[in-house]
Amino acid sequence: MTIEIPKQSTSKHLLKILSQFLKSKQGPTAIRYGVFLLLLVIVFNGFNVLNSFVGRDFISSIEQKNEHAFYKFALLYGLVFLISAGIGSIYRFMEERLGILWREQLTWRLTSSYLSEKTYHSILNQKGIENPDQRITDDVRSFTTTTLSFILLFLGGVFSAISFAGVLWTINPILFLVAILYATIGTISTIYLGKDLIRLNYNQLDLEANYRSDLLHIKQHAESIALTHRELRMTVRLKSKLNKLVTNFKKLISVNLRLSLFTNSYNYFIQIIPMLLIAPSYMRGEIEFGVITQAGLAFTTLLNAFSLIVTQFQSISSFTAVVKRLQTLDNAMYLSEEKAKSMELSNFHPEEIRFENFSLYANDKSKFLIHNLNLSIKTKERWLITAIDETTKLIFFRTLAGIHNQEEGRILKPNRDEVLFLPEQPYLPPGRLRNVIVPAFLGNSVSDVRVMKELKMHNLDTLVKRLGGLSALKEWDDELSLAEKFNISTIRIQFAKPKFVVIDRPTSSVGKFEISKILKNFHNLGITTIVLAKGEETALEYDYHLNLSHFGKWNLNHINPFIQAI
Repeated sequence: MTIEIPKQSTSKHLLKILSQFLKSKQGPTAIRYGVFLLLLVIVFNGFNVLNSFVGRDFISSIEQKNEHAFYKFALLYGLVFLISAGIGSIYRFMEERLGILWREQLTWRLTSSYLSEKTYHSILNQKGIENPDQRITDDVRSFTTTTLSFILLFLGGVFSAISFAGVLWTINPILFLVAILYATIGTISTIYLGKDLIRLNYNQLDLEANYRSDLLHIKQHAESIALTHRELRMTVRLKSKLNKLVTNFKKLISVNLRLSLFTNSYNYFIQIIPMLLIAPSYMRGEIEFGVITQAGLAFTTLLNAFSLIVTQFQSISSFTAVVKRLQTLDNAMYLSEEKAKSMELSNFHPEEIRFENFSLYANDKSKFLIHNLNLSIKTKERWLITAIDETTKLIFFRTLAGIHNQEEGRILKPNRDEVLFLPEQPYLPPGRLRNVIVPAFLGNSVSDVRVMKELKMHNLDTLVKRLGGLSALKEWDDELSLAEKFNISTIRIQFAKPKFVVIDRPTSSVGKFEISKILKNFHNLGITTIVLAKGEETALEYDYHLNLSHFGKWNLNHINPFIQAI
């Protein structure tokens, strides 16, 4: 089944993200914040208009040497400033609260999608969606704060334009028309001069993240790199990435140079244009001196409202790159998630794992590893699987887990919670030890006494006490040995009680006696075990033996038909 994502422009995707935010559980609070911010914008612009008239009379009182009017308007001027400062502070506070609310909602939505249906694995190394971690963290932070800023700037610009258009028209209609014409020419010129910024900013974000990713790789594998003397190789790799990063940044600087030359000139002329048009009227005695300053303020405010693209183009280009990166990631995760759900639904069987005309290829599709496999693994059975090489077993294990895609035919199986996998190198996530051992869905239904009893059966109770008990918070994957991690993983499986468990080469972690004990425990719990053997195994421990031979051939032996009755 092919799942297609409807093509969306960046603006439509932006509206989709905004709509999802308003419909989320944070939506009602966000709407209240938004309404309050809108009221603050209106009030703030009202005070700006009032400020222009007070400022006009204040300057005129100086020009007229009217001391009484001077002190009166100075006091009024100060009062308006204080009120405006208070409104501005509350406005900033509400904007930041709304921003962190949106960031929380969007970050968690993307994180949930990233962790759902093994999306984090399926999109790994896909071209065009590099560094998903950076996109979910840095890009979301930049997106939410910048989007709010632009929305509020736009609303502020609209109300400023409405508020000051009348003021400027009453002073001089020609000045009003000049402001509109000047802003139009500036906007068109800015778009033309800075059109490459979006692409360059997009590339720069990825190049920066790639370089940081390699530095993180060195930190995570410091011991291995030191032991194998791979510093030179990493030096060459980092130098190459740094050169690409610097080259792109130089192009970015060049575009910013020509853009800043224009925008700086544009902004400087804003200061003189109203003077050129209004000053002659003052010289003829047609207006007071304060009108000149009012006209300058009204012209600048109106022009800034019409010139958001000119004044904010560099920010807009960076923002557009961020939106595109989030859109690409969001679409890729949606496609991966829906594809996984569709495959799980179409390949579902509640009580067995069934292979139907199943063939498995090597990674380069050069040869068959398994050809036309047809068999069923039912509940409460024990299966031993061997192969001519380790690669075949590993790929077969990965395919069963749904993280290898070089196959034909179908594998029907229960849902993911009923089929658990224990890899050759078990992984324990960081956190409290109890939470690592007891599956989340069991909560507090499993007592600490019972957990400690299971740990004691595996000779782990003294180790756990030494490390701080079940509430200890550590990086367990680094703290414990391979055998300890394997045993803790099997305890977790016993608590989870899935229908099937697939174990990859367990003798890498523990001895054959321990494996036999674990298999008996699983069998007593009614768990079907599928063991991919590393070396010789005791055949009598299993019901069936599947051997994967050369050129995709395989053979199945029914070892002991009576073992389940024992």
